[in-house]
Amino acid sequence: MGYIRAADVLPEQLILEIQKYVDGQMLYIPRKCEEHSRWGERSGTRENLEKRDRRIFEEYMAGRSMSDLSKKYYLSEKSIQRIIRKKNPS
Repeated sequence: MGYIRAADVLPEQLILEIQKYVDGQMLYIPRKCEEHSRWGERSGTRENLEKRDRRIFEEYMAGRSMSDLSKKYYLSEKSIQRIIRKKNPS
C-alpha cells in the first residue's frame, strides 16, 4: 500500500481538522464496508480451501476413514469432523 499525500486529495480545512488529532503521524483510513473483501478472496485461499473441503467430503462419502483423511491432508481428526459436518449438516 503506497502513500497518498493528504494535500493532494483532501481539502485544506479537513487537513487542518485532522491535524488537531494526529499532527505529522501516519493515519490509516479503512475502506468502506461495501469495499471489503472477505478473508482469502483476493489471494484465492478461500476458494482453495473450499475445493479441499469438498474433496475431503467426497472422499469421506466414498468410504475413506477420518483417520486416513487426517493423515492425507495433514489435519487433525477434529478438523476433518468439522469439515464433514459443515458439508453435511443433516
